[in-house]
Amino acid sequence: MIAAEEITIEELADLHPSDYILVDIRDEISFQYGTIPGARRIPDLIQQALSKELEKNMSYVLFCMHGIQSRDAAEILRDAGYDCVSLKGGYGQWVLSSCQSPSEEKQQEVELSIRKKFHKQLFTPFAKAINTYDLLKPGDRVAVCISGGKDSMLMAKLFQELSRHRKFEFELVFLVMDPGYSELNRMVIEKNARMLGVPVTIFESEIFDIVYEIEKSPCYLCARMRRGYLYSQAKKLGCNKIALGHHYDDVIETILMGMLYGGQIQTMMPKLHSTNFEGMELIRPMYLIREKDIMHWRDYNQLHFIQCACHFTDTCSSCREDGVSVSKRMETKKLIEQLKKTNPYVEGNIFRSVENVNLSTIIAYKQAGIVHRFTDTYDKESGAFSGENAERDTPEGE
Repeated sequence: MIAAEEITIEELADLHPSDYILVDIRDEISFQYGTIPGARRIPDLIQQALSKELEKNMSYVLFCMHGIQSRDAAEILRDAGYDCVSLKGGYGQWVLSSCQSPSEEKQQEVELSIRKKFHKQLFTPFAKAINTYDLLKPGDRVAVCISGGKDSMLMAKLFQELSRHRKFEFELVFLVMDPGYSELNRMVIEKNARMLGVPVTIFESEIFDIVYEIEKSPCYLCARMRRGYLYSQAKKLGCNKIALGHHYDDVIETILMGMLYGGQIQTMMPKLHSTNFEGMELIRPMYLIREKDIMHWRDYNQLHFIQCACHFTDTCSSCREDGVSVSKRMETKKLIEQLKKTNPYVEGNIFRSVENVNLSTIIAYKQAGIVHRFTDTYDKESGAFSGENAERDTPEGE
């Protein structure tokens, strides 16, 4: 290894992969979202180093999002006697250096992959969601909201593909809000947009600075504020809808998290009327697309995207529409994966559970803020319906 505390991406490329172990020290969601090829994630890295459990005859290169946390971690490992350096600039700098220059050939390759290889996995469920949930109507002007990640960038390309097959007239505006990204993140978003042929309109806000001083639920507040800013800017641009890139896995995780952590049955709706911006509507056209297929498309085309990086953490994965913490979302993901081992239909069953709600077997439910209890109509319905029959209709699983 080189005699320094940091190593550049260029210097790393000159080393043989067998000479070092590349370690991604970010959280598990960030690692699964995207990492440097060949990198591994070692849980409890510092603890293993301090307890001498790590292999000593190997060199280690650590990286985080911007090379800040990894620099501190590398120093701890060196003090414990390990040959260890930090990757300068971290994953963000690597993503930027890996972004391909704009070319008509690359753009055509990406678009062809959507039409051919991934048509069934991506475009078909995209179009199905739009038709099933009536997400687009003639004359709509849609603000396609792009955060810079894999989901929203793919959504932009799917909308472009849909416009080639349009059965009626609608307009698209590709809207990017910069809530206070680092210069590197902003550059990655702009470079990817140019490379993919997405003509983005960028506007700035100070949301990250505003929520930085908030102690309680800053991520939830950040998510709500971002949606408000998007509605406001979209309306200024003459749009009547904003499109967000939530996918099928987001939906089923939200359903399960609502039950486990919120004590309620609810889902992430495919479309919503805005309560604060008259005439505006939110749509989720990727509602039926699986995350694994999005990741496959990304990797097949050798694309690299960022996650939201705010002032609170070096890599913040929790700035989502629902404001749920990284740990809760990861726990839910792992739970679903565990359940799939014994029931391969569990994901579909979770999704359908909010489509097959039998109100006759519900203790209480809310509608427009009003609580309705089964006791309200229990005696009135005694002669017309047998609750025992309803219980017999409850499926035990596919």
